[in-house]
Amino acid sequence: MAWAEWEQLKADAADNGGTQMRLNKAGPGGTGGKKGDLAVNQTDLSGVRDEASKLNSRLWKEARVAVPTSETAAGNLTTQGFELGGALRHVAGKWDVQLKSLLDACGHIANHMDFTKYVHGGDDQYVRSRVSSITLLGEAFDDDNAPKGEKNKADN
Repeated sequence: MAWAEWEQLKADAADNGGTQMRLNKAGPGGTGGKKGDLAVNQTDLSGVRDEASKLNSRLWKEARVAVPTSETAAGNLTTQGFELGGALRHVAGKWDVQLKSLLDACGHIANHMDFTKYVHGGDDQYVRSRVSSITLLGEAFDDDNAPKGEKNKADN
C-alpha cells in the first residue's frame, strides 16, 4: 500500500465519523435494548462445538493426506539427486506441525464449549434457586401474610 493510499483511507475514515472502540458500554441500537448484556444460550454453545468438531474431522481426513504423499515425493526427489527433495520434506514437516496445532485448537474449542455448557448450566440452576428463595421470602412479608393486628398498622 502506498503512503498516499494510506493517507486517503485515513481521511475517508475521518470523514465518515470514524469507527472508534467503545469500552464498558454498548453501542447505540445494537443490543436489542439491553445495554452491555452478553447472552449466550445452550444452542449457541452447541453450534460452536459442532462446527469445531466438524472442522477437526475434515482436517484430519482431508488435510492430513498431503503429508505422506509429500514425504514420499521428497524421498524420490532426493534419491534422484534433486535438492528440491529436501525443501519439499521441510515444507511437509512444517505443514504437519501446523496441521497438528490446528487440530489441537479445534479439539480445545469443542472441549471448552462442553465445559462451558456444563459450568453455566450449574450456574443457572444456582441462580434460579437463589432467586426463587428470595421470591418466597418476599411473599412471606406481603401484607396478606401479616398477623391480623399488623395489617392495620401497615395501612397507616
